[in-house]
Amino acid sequence: MAALADLVLAALPQTQCARCGYPDCAAYAQAVASGEAGINQCPPGGAQGIERLASLTGQPISALNPVHGTEGPRNVAFIDENWCIGCTLCIKVCPTDAIMGSNKLMHTVLEAYCTGCELCLPVCPVDCIELENVTGSASGWDAWSTQQANVARGRYAFNRHRRVREHDENRIRLEEKAVLKLADLARHSMHSDPVVLDKKRAVIEAALAQARAKRESGKKT
Repeated sequence: MAALADLVLAALPQTQCARCGYPDCAAYAQAVASGEAGINQCPPGGAQGIERLASLTGQPISALNPVHGTEGPRNVAFIDENWCIGCTLCIKVCPTDAIMGSNKLMHTVLEAYCTGCELCLPVCPVDCIELENVTGSASGWDAWSTQQANVARGRYAFNRHRRVREHDENRIRLEEKAVLKLADLARHSMHSDPVVLDKKRAVIEAALAQARAKRESGKKT
């Protein structure tokens, strides 16, 4: 099943749009390989995508399931600089790091890396993101190349790796702060009552023990 999942994944457009009902293309590929999901749940791949998956899985070709959307031209997101407030919410959800910007500064979309996933649209609080058709009447794999899919897949992989690394680094920073606070709790606390301080110390020690246990468990898997 793992080998089939890899083949299915390679046949998907890698937009990471989640329209298939799964969090990313890899999860959908696993579901298709296991028979949990149909081969007709990927709007970006369109009819050609369904044909690709049919040839890999042996399943009959069927029409795209409208529950997951419709096949259409590829869109690219653009940000209206006159309305952007620099909230960074779109940056946080972009699966391919195609949006550049900083907090309270205008953001911009790197067109070459935008997959048109549309995940940035619902999180924008000021509706300053618009979609523009960049492929005319071409849709599915006529609007998307294998090279673009490979680039998107690589950027998504890096995005996942970066987020895990940043999460781990932040967790370590928080642990270090907790250890420092624990070393001299009285100075770092607004309380002087020994009973209150002992309760806080117990809470911090328990949190640190839980964090360490979780980290050790992650190393074993």
